[in-house]
Amino acid sequence: LIFCASELYRGGLDLVAIPEIFEHFWFAKTMRYVHVQQTRVEDAWFAGQQRAAKRLEGLMG
Repeated sequence: LIFCASELYRGGLDLVAIPEIFEHFWFAKTMRYVHVQQTRVEDAWFAGQQRAAKRLEGLMG
């Protein structure tokens, strides 16, 4: 279960969808099984900053 949940997450599946697949009623239960790569948070932050910059360019230009 740990491997499957982590692989689904690494593959891009949304964290909200993973509990539904495993039929967990509590999100916290699923989070015990998902192991996040160390760079995942930084990568998500960087991608969010890039999206925000593009939106800002569209508003200003």
